[in-house]
Amino acid sequence: MATYRLDRTAFKAHTVNEAADHASYYKKLDFVERLKVAAYLNSIAFNYPEGNPPKLDRTAFSTRARSNG
Repeated sequence: MATYRLDRTAFKAHTVNEAADHASYYKKLDFVERLKVAAYLNSIAFNYPEGNPPKLDRTAFSTRARSNG
């Protein structure tokens, strides 16, 4: 499975005032639009095609029964 890393060159630093302006804009969006923005930003940050995120490697996890001891 491919290793995905955060592309730190895709973002720029903002002042506190600029960041506050962005927050007020996104707070006006409904939750579906905010989820779309988050999905887009994740695709940019981790360098995968938008709408086609990498699959979860389910072999990396295991389950076991809990004992009631």
